[in-house]
Amino acid sequence: MSESTYTIAQEAMVQQQLIRRGITDERVLAAMRRVPRHLFVPPVMVNEAYLDKPVPIGYQQTISQPYIVAHMTELLELPAQGEVKVLEIGTGLGYQAAILSYLVTQVYTVERITQLAKEARERIIELGLKNINMKVADGGYGWPDQAPYQAIIVTAAAPFVPPPLIDQLADGGVLLLPIGAKRQPQYLLRLRRHGDKIEEERLTPVAFVPFLGEHGWAE
Repeated sequence: MSESTYTIAQEAMVQQQLIRRGITDERVLAAMRRVPRHLFVPPVMVNEAYLDKPVPIGYQQTISQPYIVAHMTELLELPAQGEVKVLEIGTGLGYQAAILSYLVTQVYTVERITQLAKEARERIIELGLKNINMKVADGGYGWPDQAPYQAIIVTAAAPFVPPPLIDQLADGGVLLLPIGAKRQPQYLLRLRRHGDKIEEERLTPVAFVPFLGEHGWAE
């Protein structure tokens, strides 16, 4: 596919998959138009990059379908002004981090699979996205050295909310993650901190790969 063909596919994705389904945040839509999704899938999968489906990226991981990426980003309710730091757990090949990079001051993203992190870093460098910080680690522990965060997003389904992530959430901040057992129904859970209190909202049904590690499922 040529670059012009990718551009047409990307705009069709925004119009037909995002706007038609109710994504209204103009900043989110602008970021989805700006990040070339086909660069964040394996080369053999580029023809499927803009389709309404998740795409496998190896290591039993996927890049979420475009609507879910936009929907979860919108649910974070990211401030448009001021210093905003976001923590992402589950970098994959870096697509969600790239979207966030156009909306916040700094993105901190944690990936447990070394090879995926290496490939994500290469893509991020290629696009010149200088406000994305990445490390390889068990995402359940977050990135405490850079806390607190105005938003935390998790891109794998956990059996429960990892306590370290709650601890790293700023007052007024939002933590969004899929919750659900393996091969069982999952849903998005949004937590919002109000001082020492945590408000919970059960939201959209979803289907994510399992969250692995100390605060997730055993490998």
